[in-house]
Amino acid sequence: MPKKRFEANRFFLKDAIRQQIDFSQTKQSQGLPAPPLQKPLPADVQKIDLPGGKDSLIKLGKLPVGEAIAFRESVRDYKKDPLTLEELAALLWATQGVRSVVSPETALRSVPSAGARHSFETYLIVNRVKNLPTGLYRYLPFEEKLAQLKLDEQIGRKAAAACFEQNFIATSAVTFFWTAIPARMEWRYDLAAHKVIAIDVGHVGQNLYLACQSIGAGCCVVAAYNQEACDELLGVDGDEEFTIYLATVGRC
Repeated sequence: MPKKRFEANRFFLKDAIRQQIDFSQTKQSQGLPAPPLQKPLPADVQKIDLPGGKDSLIKLGKLPVGEAIAFRESVRDYKKDPLTLEELAALLWATQGVRSVVSPETALRSVPSAGARHSFETYLIVNRVKNLPTGLYRYLPFEEKLAQLKLDEQIGRKAAAACFEQNFIATSAVTFFWTAIPARMEWRYDLAAHKVIAIDVGHVGQNLYLACQSIGAGCCVVAAYNQEACDELLGVDGDEEFTIYLATVGRC
């Protein structure tokens, strides 16, 4: 009986679903247009230019990758010193930066993704970043800009409350929230999309850890959160787009 409780979730972790799908009937195979590579933004939203993320990461990185891997750890205690906009740009590029656009359906980024579908959007809860007011932002990787969604002095406290009162979230310099837009992956993989979305977000989190280690910042990924509260905090619908992972970053 106990094994029955886990059967569906264990099936999700396997790849048996791939053998049950007729890939000739996916939306891609039917010639239907792919969802946009970046979530559209209302025209009246203010955009903030970022320094070049790739160049910033190369400039600020202090550790070879071997040392970054060797010393990587989760950090939950942060100093009150802010991050710079250049440091933030480096971390954003490390996690979702665009290396090249191959076609209207495909872009190559700084992290791997099944079929280069890249199902994620990056939202930021900014508490202490120089020259950025406290509030909610979204990363626009194809433009290397930030969309300023909401200014709110209490946004860090609200984020912690939405994550079961994990108070270190309120003390971070910035907290990365990643949402999933499953339709991007479903367009190509149908029901086989969801396992690889879960795999892909792990690549994003690990890149953030290593980039933080390289520039001398601390990071802690978080997978325990109130789904509805976080979706509401970010202003997403919870169905076509929903919170899937988050990570705090700050000086340590």
